[in-house]
Amino acid sequence: MFILTFTFKILTFCGCGRMDSWPASSKRLVYHVYTIIIMLLIHSFMLSQLLDLIMVVDNSDDFTDNFYVLLAMIVSCCKMIALLINRSNIEKLIKTLTSKPFRPVEPDEVKIQQKFEKLIQSNTLHYTILVETSCLSVTVTSLLTEFRKGNLTFRGWLPFNYSSPLLFPIVYAHQLISFTMGSVHHVACDSLICGFLVHICCQIEILEHRLRKSAHNPKSLRECVLQHNHIFKFASRVNKKFRITIFIQFVVSTLVMCFNLYQFTKPTALKTRYMHLILYTCSMLSQIFLYCWYGNEVELKSRHLINNVFEMEWFNFSENDQKTLLMIVRRAAIPIEFTSACVISMNLDSFVGVSIKICHFIIIKLLNKVSISNTFPSLLMKNIIKLNFD
Repeated sequence: MFILTFTFKILTFCGCGRMDSWPASSKRLVYHVYTIIIMLLIHSFMLSQLLDLIMVVDNSDDFTDNFYVLLAMIVSCCKMIALLINRSNIEKLIKTLTSKPFRPVEPDEVKIQQKFEKLIQSNTLHYTILVETSCLSVTVTSLLTEFRKGNLTFRGWLPFNYSSPLLFPIVYAHQLISFTMGSVHHVACDSLICGFLVHICCQIEILEHRLRKSAHNPKSLRECVLQHNHIFKFASRVNKKFRITIFIQFVVSTLVMCFNLYQFTKPTALKTRYMHLILYTCSMLSQIFLYCWYGNEVELKSRHLINNVFEMEWFNFSENDQKTLLMIVRRAAIPIEFTSACVISMNLDSFVGVSIKICHFIIIKLLNKVSISNTFPSLLMKNIIKLNFD
């Protein structure tokens, strides 16, 4: 059974797929060219926004208008580079999941793996729909407003005059295509990392199943210890290869949500970009939520393994087998924990902490906007909110 099928289709579409299995060298060459074109698209779009920020922007309103898009595109470029650099490492991780001791050896274990694989496909599909709906909202809003006025969807500095009838549609399409492809890179990288986290949970559940069966076959205990050790090594490899990418995603997603929420405090934003700002904010919040949720699931699953071991019929095992079970318990006492650059733990506590700070930010901003912000009730409300969130 091949795993992460849908995720690898998205990786192939965004130019970061696997080519070693392709028999024809001509196809690999064409795909290399396709990858270079995609890279040039998103990097040129990101660079034009960055140069506009450096050379043109001279006030806070212009700065906040597209800065959140620039941050998202920077992360998209980083994710594409990370996926291309780690292409061989991803191959090795997939090969590890499809070989012993991770490979299912009986129908019940195959069912467990199929259950988690369906979960990954469902999560990836829904996440893709959410992100691409956000992009579609931006595109439709821009076509109905900015395109008619002869304005680009996003601010950008270009070394030529793009206002001519011939160049403007090309530059306009370049921005929208680059923005959409950047969002696909977000989906590909996020679903890949979360897919690995889900498969770690899958391997822990398979291990629990094998431990329960070991009561009738004590000789399989050694294989269970070996599998448990391999699970820790696999989790460490995944965390090592993607921790910088996850850290950048955490920081940038938080900044993007703060800038988006600041846009909601501006009266003009609510009239023209209300819907796509909401969808964009939900997409960025979903990115953090997916990492934190499945990072938390891995931690809980690894902790719960201790309970499953103690629920076994210990008296049916020999003394050596009991020592073997104790080795698993001692190892599971330190759960698998994913971190972003060894700084932020990927669990629900981190997600709640980020969400609370953002809510605190937006509520204070909204209170500052009301006309009675200097009255005693308003000041009292601000102090109560600050105390509660802090």
